[in-house]
Amino acid sequence: MQVPRKLILCLILSGFAILVAAQSGEVVPNENLVAEGVPKIPTSLAETVERYSNFRAANLTSWHPTRREMLIATRFADVSEIHRVQMPGGARSQLTFYPDAVTNAQYEPTQGNYFVFSKDVGGGEFYQLYRDDLDTGEVTLLTDGKSRNTGAVWWEQGGKLAYGSTRRTGKDVDLWVINPNEPKSDHMVAKLEGGGWGTLDWSPDGRKILAMEYVSANESYLWLTDAENGEKTLLTPKGGEKISYSGGRFSKDGKGIYTTTDKESEFHRLAYIDLSSRQHTYLSSAIPWDVEEFDLSEDGQKIAFVTNEDGFGILHIYDIASKVDKPVTDLPRGVIDDVRWRRHNHEVGFNLSSARSPWDVYSLDTDTGKVERWTFSETGGLNTARLPEPELIHWKSWDGRTISGFLYRPPAKFSGPRPVMILIHGGPEGQSRPDFLASNNYYLNELGIALVWPNVRGSTGYGKTFLALDNGILRDGSYKDINSLLDWLGQQSGLDAKRVLVMGGSYGGFMTLAVATNYNDRICCSVDIVGPSNLVTFLEHTSGYRQDLRRVEYGDERDPKVRAYLESIAPANKAKNITKPLFVIAGKNDPRVPASESEQMAEVVRKNNTPVWYLLAKDEGHGFHKKKNRDFQFYATVMFVKEYLLK
Repeated sequence: MQVPRKLILCLILSGFAILVAAQSGEVVPNENLVAEGVPKIPTSLAETVERYSNFRAANLTSWHPTRREMLIATRFADVSEIHRVQMPGGARSQLTFYPDAVTNAQYEPTQGNYFVFSKDVGGGEFYQLYRDDLDTGEVTLLTDGKSRNTGAVWWEQGGKLAYGSTRRTGKDVDLWVINPNEPKSDHMVAKLEGGGWGTLDWSPDGRKILAMEYVSANESYLWLTDAENGEKTLLTPKGGEKISYSGGRFSKDGKGIYTTTDKESEFHRLAYIDLSSRQHTYLSSAIPWDVEEFDLSEDGQKIAFVTNEDGFGILHIYDIASKVDKPVTDLPRGVIDDVRWRRHNHEVGFNLSSARSPWDVYSLDTDTGKVERWTFSETGGLNTARLPEPELIHWKSWDGRTISGFLYRPPAKFSGPRPVMILIHGGPEGQSRPDFLASNNYYLNELGIALVWPNVRGSTGYGKTFLALDNGILRDGSYKDINSLLDWLGQQSGLDAKRVLVMGGSYGGFMTLAVATNYNDRICCSVDIVGPSNLVTFLEHTSGYRQDLRRVEYGDERDPKVRAYLESIAPANKAKNITKPLFVIAGKNDPRVPASESEQMAEVVRKNNTPVWYLLAKDEGHGFHKKKNRDFQFYATVMFVKEYLLK
């Protein structure tokens, strides 16, 4: 296989960087990293942990419309790029080469002679759409180069691509349509108000566009939009009980749509909505868990959907005519996403990850039941078959409610009660799932640290009542769930509740800071990754298209009473309570949580004479995505863990 010149260059440059570090005896932060308070990192540590930073992952982005091949996103150099795979287990041929990640691409749906992909710059999330012509290799910018453009959806007969764009106001996401073969055809179809709009599907005749208006995790609406004049028709009436919808596909005859909804249910069920009567017919009522995603086969006869069952993903194939649902039982137990049917076929592709396998791409022949693995992502030379499996745990919280999470215990070679890392997910409407832990396996395998991933109140996957339990002025209830977890740890003979580190990213970073300020005496140290430190200043400075969406979750800081409450719980205002070491990590270009949130937290905690490490990436946004930055973050975090948790 011929190696692209750009990839060779990346490998040479990364090798040169490693050589320089080795010669100096320490790992030097690259030119885009600002490290304050972080001690020198010896090359010996980098060499020790290197295998755990060399995991890859692969994700399906598009089936070719006429050939049995696909586009996937995977990383071979610094960031993920688009690759072509022409058979199960086949070579991954790189097609895009950029300094920033490309993780989303879709073939033109009739001939597949080009694909459309999206890309941002420096993690700023102002995505642009591009056409990549496979015959010539030419790449054409399709959008304005400035606004945020998301949710591109093809009409099945080609020639029309619908997407959302903020270019009119910088805040509202309007509906736009373009023929990628004719960039000048780009035009706005409908002016929309708010930043939560997304395109879902085209009607079979190409005259209507199905769109979703997202208000919050508990409230969303489906609309039909005329593709010519932009006239909108609400399909799911407003008023009364808040109802959530997710996803949407037109039936083959165009007379109805398939979606998932928690209407008349605690959980999202697969549903069919008749467009003339608006009547809902539920197709998965026998399953007491969320249907989290689905796809309709091109012939309209089958639906592939995934249920989220206590965090584990289960793939189902539903036959519309017979109304028979068959779960797929011979897959590794883990998490499944991005289910996509192949055109003109009975084959469905999907991504799967488990505790012992990174994300990889699989296919299922729904006629024969044959499962094939298309990618085999590298795992740094480690034998992943020996990695610990997750243990589903439950504990009683402060109000008697049962909270759950996943516990990973280190290998038996480590004796005595083990120190613990509590890793809190973001969202807050997120969920910790039993997928591959990647570099976190180092803490288990080499340092003997137990890992706990809690799903506190407000997490997805446990019903809409549980999801809303942390909204607005109920926010601090989720902090108390972690306090109750600390009580539970103290009752476990194999765990050391006196040696606990708390870590989280995004909203999980806010939770980390909240735990550090409220339960300082119960932890050893904490690591905050791109987390808000004050929800008032966060709401005032997050990107305009996100402000109203986040106000529904956290409360409107413009209301004096709500503002007073948010100020009272802000970690930045309670920083005097933090006397245990803190590591703060931020991306300068973060459009969600501005780096100022991290800066103000680090500054106020330093006033306590508390050890504070601070790491800023000037070429990243909401989290580190470039391998050179991720590696340094990992090395520094290992140093922090060794210094303040293990000593």
